[in-house]
Amino acid sequence: MENDKYIFGVRAVLEAIEAGKEIDKILVKKDLSSELAEELLRTAYEYRVVVQKVPVEKINRITRKNHQGVVAFLSAVTYYKLEHMVPQLYEGGKVPFVVLLDGITDVRNFGAIARTCDCAGVDAIVIPERNSVSVGADAVKTSAGALHYLPVCREHNLAGAVKFLKDSGYKVYGASEKAQQSYITPDYTVPVAIVMGSEERGISDEILRLCDGLVAIPEYGHINSLNVSVATGVLVYEVVRQRNLSHSK
Repeated sequence: MENDKYIFGVRAVLEAIEAGKEIDKILVKKDLSSELAEELLRTAYEYRVVVQKVPVEKINRITRKNHQGVVAFLSAVTYYKLEHMVPQLYEGGKVPFVVLLDGITDVRNFGAIARTCDCAGVDAIVIPERNSVSVGADAVKTSAGALHYLPVCREHNLAGAVKFLKDSGYKVYGASEKAQQSYITPDYTVPVAIVMGSEERGISDEILRLCDGLVAIPEYGHINSLNVSVATGVLVYEVVRQRNLSHSK
């Protein structure tokens, strides 16, 4: 009934949720209707598991076995809660550094970002529950195993996460090609969070308005569009550079 990526069947998925398995999302056939299906939906809502109602053809492409209109994708990592992570970082004597990803859905970009963040000593990656990459086995593989060590916080509302970080003493900077400020200008030696948006849409307007500042990476070539994982690496290592310089004084 289960492989290393997903579980199918109404009761099997329901039991997995109640057993505390880390579930990335559940696909449910649009017109699915039964008492057990209703119980599944109520339980998923209670446990804050993402549910997407889809045509049955989409589920059939995943498995032809007796899925009963339900497939749950398993997460390859254990998610952390930002509200628990932040005080732990302060209590550990750290100057915290987290990276928030707004709308990053490509597993290769996500894996590359995670790999860089782990190498640079980033304390956590924050992603939203919806409109985000699935942190499955492919993501772990692409990250070269970094996701086994780098905490991932999956938050119901990314804007709420930004507000929480600001209330907790973080400076939050968003990467935007329209920004007037260079990425090297802010002081990153304080508790800091960097927000990266998708290559297609960038950071959402709501998140942009919440940021303490917006920063841009200069581009001098013909194609003014850095890959998001490369751009993240540039910003992350500027934070590292400033902090190393500060420690050496």
